[in-house]
Amino acid sequence: MDERVVLTREPLNAETPLDRQVGPITPVGRHYVRSHFSAPPPPTHIAFSGLLAAPFRITPDELRALPARTLAVTLECAGNGRSFLDPPAPGEQWRLGAVGTAEWTGVPLATLVARAAPLPAARELVFRGADAGVPNGLVREIAYERSLPVPDALGGEALLAYAMNGEPLVAEHGAPVRLVVPGSYGMASVKWLAEVTAVADPFPGFFQRDRYVIDGAPLGAIEPRAVIVEPADNAELRAGPTRVRGYAWCARDPIAGVELSTDRGTTWAAARLAEPLSPFAWREWTHEWDARPGRRILIARAVTHRGERQPLEQVVNPLGYSNTAAQPVRVSVVWRHDNRSGAGD
Repeated sequence: MDERVVLTREPLNAETPLDRQVGPITPVGRHYVRSHFSAPPPPTHIAFSGLLAAPFRITPDELRALPARTLAVTLECAGNGRSFLDPPAPGEQWRLGAVGTAEWTGVPLATLVARAAPLPAARELVFRGADAGVPNGLVREIAYERSLPVPDALGGEALLAYAMNGEPLVAEHGAPVRLVVPGSYGMASVKWLAEVTAVADPFPGFFQRDRYVIDGAPLGAIEPRAVIVEPADNAELRAGPTRVRGYAWCARDPIAGVELSTDRGTTWAAARLAEPLSPFAWREWTHEWDARPGRRILIARAVTHRGERQPLEQVVNPLGYSNTAAQPVRVSVVWRHDNRSGAGD
């Protein structure tokens, strides 16, 4: 059974409530799905074209025959947390479930770009998905396209992925081949990849210049965030030792710690961090809390190696991107039945 919350069915946009994130690797059926357009027929090949000394085409089967690597990567939609903004922002009203970590298997993008041999004039690579449609704000059909600088493609960790958690990609996650760009928000990881074109000028595409920008500047690496997955919001807990659990991630600067408050942010305690699965994957954290009766508000915030702390207040921008403000979890703590004997009530 699909445990995700579906925001739209066509195209499919769905997230998984945080309390259903049960382990460091997100099952395929619980991983969030972000689609701008309907899933297209699967491309039969990927064309490398443009300012290249050795343009070529490659089929999914040919790609699978090349040396591959598997990398655990946390992907997060840039709009994750948008529903908490006040005033509201347009777009999909994600809560905090538009994030997931999977083990992606594929061929390093750098291997294929090196084979294509970009010419000196090539400045960027444009990645075109086979999906197309008319987005809000336009009157003509366009394909989903994003670009990367050539040096990033040659020197980064991006993959042309054909498997997710050891299984072939499914359609909703971009089968047969998708781009996975570790450290970037999910919009960079183009699904249903059909073409890679080397160009001389900065790419002016709709999803590059008009969307996924804040004050005209493109979104950068994933910002620091910690979330609480256990207990769930509005849970009723028994008084006494209670485990609080969650995940923390950041691509701009590694996570160094997580701080947890159980009193609305008045005081903070350090949580215990698990080792990361990879430099690009979230880290699980836990904290043992002596829960006392009453209504409590829990807040977790991430801390990076440079000492940057996840904000407690929202940062407003017109399109509602990168709202990483720490979100409270409200719980009610009641006495255990065996603690009430002899209490005189």
